[in-house]
Formats: sequence, structure tokens, C-alpha cells
Amino acid sequence: MGPFPRRLRISDRPRGGRLQGVERMSRYLLIDVGAGTMDVLYFDDDSGVQYKSVARSPVLYTAESIAGIPGNLLVTGKEMGGGPVTDILKRRAREARVVMSVSAARTLSHDMGKVRSWGIVVVEDEEAEAMRNDELYHAVSIGDLDMERLKSIVAGFGVDFSFDIAGICAQDHGMPPSGVSHLDYRHSIMKLKLDECPFPHVLLHDRDEVPPTLNRLKSIADSARGIPAAEVYVMDSGMAAVLGASMDIHALGKNRILVLDIATSHTVGAALDRGEIAGVFEYHTRDISLPRLEQLLRDMADGRLDHEQILREGGHGAYLRRPFGYDSVEVIVATGPKRALVRESNLPVKYGAPLGDNMMTGTVGLLEAIRRRKGIGPTWYV
Repeated sequence: MGPFPRRLRISDRPRGGRLQGVERMSRYLLIDVGAGTMDVLYFDDDSGVQYKSVARSPVLYTAESIAGIPGNLLVTGKEMGGGPVTDILKRRAREARVVMSVSAARTLSHDMGKVRSWGIVVVEDEEAEAMRNDELYHAVSIGDLDMERLKSIVAGFGVDFSFDIAGICAQDHGMPPSGVSHLDYRHSIMKLKLDECPFPHVLLHDRDEVPPTLNRLKSIADSARGIPAAEVYVMDSGMAAVLGASMDIHALGKNRILVLDIATSHTVGAALDRGEIAGVFEYHTRDISLPRLEQLLRDMADGRLDHEQILREGGHGAYLRRPFGYDSVEVIVATGPKRALVRESNLPVKYGAPLGDNMMTGTVGLLEAIRRRKGIGPTWYV
């Protein structure tokens, strides 16, 4: 990866959608696949046009669809976010026959023995495909990207379903070795990349270079071949949110900042020093209280986070690289659909809204990561 680009100043604001002499790619489709919502941004940096949609998440949409289908199920497709889909299939298996392909079953667990213990029959992908015409089953295909649904959303923008670049982010725990916690494993993947290059955009991958262990992102990258775009990138949504929050106007021109993305399922906090990751932590949102969150922010800036302690509390862990001290913090920016958690905080928290929309934090992070990856000039996120 190249060096960190300079921070955008007020004087850098593009006029007429371009900066003189700077390469631009024009038509972007950015998609943040979350647990509660799927956030979609169409961005044209030539004309300055931007359209946004906040839709029901694929996992909720899919779970509700499955709930409306009676009887035996044959489930094929790709790994996607679990949660409600896992719950509905486990319940169905107690009252009817559920057969899943291996690829689809990874949505529930990467341990096929565990999936089978829930009464679900797991078969190889080829066998599952051969069963699709079996009248004993209602066939269902699952995945994070439903191309017809995505086309419908974009049609609502009134633009062609054709892009220069597409970017998609989602949370991926990875496929840990036997005996390794998937929470700890996710943390170790991030740490390895950030040790090499301490900037959030290092977690962005071209669709053809996704590490094999990141099966969910690989599945998304494969599905994204249905998007007519010259280039496609995928990224972990946690780091996309960190980068997007750091692009908020409250952080503009600041060097040492703390950012929070309090999402439906996960809360990510990060300390950034001139754009470099100085520290990061991640928790399940349901498990975190305001006092604990405030302490985590202080401890992260002061270098007192304990990775093992956070794991014991059910979190994903913590990464400390170069703490700069809480007294040096210039601003704390909070984004995410659950950020009301900090409404009564004793800390001086600012509500962030990159591109004027709190729900676009992840898509803005994707856009900025792609910009940095390609060396494209500054973009105005206000």
C-alpha cells in the first residue's frame, strides 16, 4: 500500500466535481451489508450526484422470506450473515426436513458437525443442486447479495445498473483453525494486516485477492460478479466504518481522533493519529454499557486496553499500536444506528454524518478506501 494521503482541507473542496489534474473514477456503487440494514450509496464524483438507500438487511429479509415458506426446505447458495437465518433454520429443522449445501451451511457454522447436530442435513454443493427439482422440498437460495433486489434499489435512484467501481463491505469472522475462537481469530486477521500497514484501507481487497480464510467476503466477491462494474472491491465493515467516521466534518483537520461506530450487532472503536490506527477494539453492541464504552475509549487512547479481558467479556478483542494519551484527543466522533447509547455520555462526543448521513458511514469508508487504494485525489464528504 502507498503512504497515507494528506487529510482534506476546506480549501481542497472540489469545484465542479473535479480537482485539477487529479485522476477520478466517476460512477461508484457502494454497499454496506449490516445486521439490521443494507446501506447503498450511488456516487458520481464527476457530476457530484449522490443517491442513498437504507434497506432491510439481507439476513432479516432472507429470514422473513424463509419463515413464509412452509414444509421441507432445500437451502443452497453462499455463506451470508447468520443470526436470524440461523435461528429460523434451526427451528424449522425441529418440525420438518432441512437440507443445506455445504456452502450455504457455513452461514450457520463453519463446523458441519455442529450444523448436523441441529437436525439439519448437510450435503455437498453438487448433490444439493441436483435436488432442486425434488418436489419434496421448497428450494431457497441464500447470500448477502440478491442481485434482483439490488437492481430494484438502484432503479429507484433512476440511474443505469452499470458502474465504474463497486465496493461491498460486511463483517467476516474468517474460518478459524480447530480450537480457535472465531472472535479471537477475526482480531488476529486485522492485527496481522495493520501490523504491515497501519491504515484502515489495508483491509480493502480486490475481488480476486480475498484471502481464502475470509469465506464470507469471498462469497460476496463471487456474487458481485453479477454487478456490471470494471472493478469490484470488498472490505470488512468494521474497518470501513472506522475510516468512514474519520471522514466526518467534525474530524476534518484534526490529527488525534477517536471514532465509534455503534452498529446493530457490533460496536467498533478506534484511535487514529494522523490517519494511522493507534488502537482499536470491538464488542457486541448488546453486551456493552455506556460506562464501559467510555472506559474503553479512555483506555484505548492511554494504551491500557487488555485484549484477553475484552475476549473474556465476550468482545472481539483489542489492538494497541501507538497510544497517544486521552488528553491529546481532539475530537470523538460517533456514528452507527445505535449511537443513541452515547446520548448521555460524560465525554464530549460529536454525532458524525459523513456525506450528511449517519447511515452512510460504511459506504463512505469503502469509497475512501478505494480512493486511497487507487491513488485517486481527495473527495469531499460533506
